[in-house]
Amino acid sequence: MRAPSPPDEPRFVLAAKAMEASGQWLLPHRGIELYAEKPPVFMWLQALSHRLLGDWNLAFLLPSLLAGLLCLWLTHDLGRRLWGRKVARHAALALFCTLQFGLMAKRAQIDMVLVAMTTLALWALCRHLLRGPSLPCLALAGFAAGLGTVTKGVGFLPLLVLLPWVVLRWRRKAPVVAGAPLGWAWLPTGFLAGVGIWLVPLGLALLRPHGAELDVYARDILLRQTGTRYVAAWHHVQPAWYYLQVILTLWLPGSLLLPRLVPAWYRRLRRWDPRQVLLLGWAALVLVFFSATPGKREVYILPALPALCVAAAPLLPGLLRMAWARRCLRAYAIVLAIAALATGAILMFEPGLFRASLSGRDLDPGAVHALATWLLVLGVALVLVAGIFRAHPGRATVAATVLLWTVYGIGLMPTLDPFASSARLMQKVEERMAPGDALGMVDWREQNYLQARRAPVDFGFKAPVDTQWQRAFAWLGEWPRQRWVLASRQSLHACLDRDQVLEVGQSNRNTWLLVPGTAMTGDCAVPVAREPMPVP
Repeated sequence: MRAPSPPDEPRFVLAAKAMEASGQWLLPHRGIELYAEKPPVFMWLQALSHRLLGDWNLAFLLPSLLAGLLCLWLTHDLGRRLWGRKVARHAALALFCTLQFGLMAKRAQIDMVLVAMTTLALWALCRHLLRGPSLPCLALAGFAAGLGTVTKGVGFLPLLVLLPWVVLRWRRKAPVVAGAPLGWAWLPTGFLAGVGIWLVPLGLALLRPHGAELDVYARDILLRQTGTRYVAAWHHVQPAWYYLQVILTLWLPGSLLLPRLVPAWYRRLRRWDPRQVLLLGWAALVLVFFSATPGKREVYILPALPALCVAAAPLLPGLLRMAWARRCLRAYAIVLAIAALATGAILMFEPGLFRASLSGRDLDPGAVHALATWLLVLGVALVLVAGIFRAHPGRATVAATVLLWTVYGIGLMPTLDPFASSARLMQKVEERMAPGDALGMVDWREQNYLQARRAPVDFGFKAPVDTQWQRAFAWLGEWPRQRWVLASRQSLHACLDRDQVLEVGQSNRNTWLLVPGTAMTGDCAVPVAREPMPVP
């Protein structure tokens, strides 16, 4: 019902499409450049999904969907094995109701697949340490951690659960099955097998004769995007306490129960309950690990969420009988309803109040009206849910979550899709060009390239904008009457005849211009300093 939309979805789909089209599966590309910010595993999954389904608008979301379902099953199964079926239901529903989990499960980003792999590794390790020993689980834990590591660098985090287990062993609180070998060699063996899925082909490519581009790619992704990014991050720099606000907001409604959960957890930790020590100890280590690096994003600590839901699940039946917790969950559903109703009413009757948020997105009045209608529908439905389940706030929370993601999926995102995905912008570009014309792109965005109706020509993505323009001028000069360049307003070159430049619309807070080859002047033949120019 929607196409890939920023910030991350279009670049992954672009790389996956290039892999499938070229047969070059080892090195992902973004246009003519190598994409060295993430390993290719997630893009492999998207490309394989497309081969299975044949539709990119379905395939690009499938890995996240399956990963989310796997996380729910693993959370349920671990809760069942450690505490029983009732606790298992509470654990899975707690994870389902957390805002960040639902949001990431419905986005085509690497993080949901990473969380599935870290949860699988933790599930296998907990089975081995608490219910085992089990050599297959130990090998599976290593493999999942290794595969997670070559998916997004930090997949090794489940192995940190061995630290609280060592403490348990030292305190003589760890469960031991008499006479059964532990077989620890299976853990590193599985890990090497997991990382080898990508690192072995990459290593073989580096050993064979190759160009300098491959060396730059390997150095960037193996060093700069991992160690350097952790120790000296160059973006998303946040204070050490940043994740506290993430927990308080994106981990709603569970974060509302923390004032009662934390003391209860503390009491169980003092009794050295090995289940709580492993789960809570590991979650704390994940939080410390990501808090120690200057670069922080809200999704980084998501892998800790399933473990915390399992650790909270045995306490939830008691909490749901407490008046304080019931009032908090009831208030959560009511606040969601008020927020949806208020936002929908403002968009319907006073959209000017959201002028700053709507500017640069090129939303037409029909789309704004549709958004308002869906929000009002959501608000009314949430009010009904709060009333129907007034005596059962836990059920009200589950029902409110179902409503929220249903309206998000079938109403809000499809309404925003033509504007967020740049499909509307690229349709306007198509309408301005003749059937035989060619389109180039300067200072482009992945969604522009992805939604282009004809195969575009790019001149680099990370290359300096002046360099892109010089390459574009050489390309335009070959057939100036049949070639055009799409560029953002702020990147427009000073040498161009601005009277011939066409403004085609706004998308993702940028104004986009269509430059015909005939707009080049004599000054475009030599490098000229670029400056932002207004377009009449």
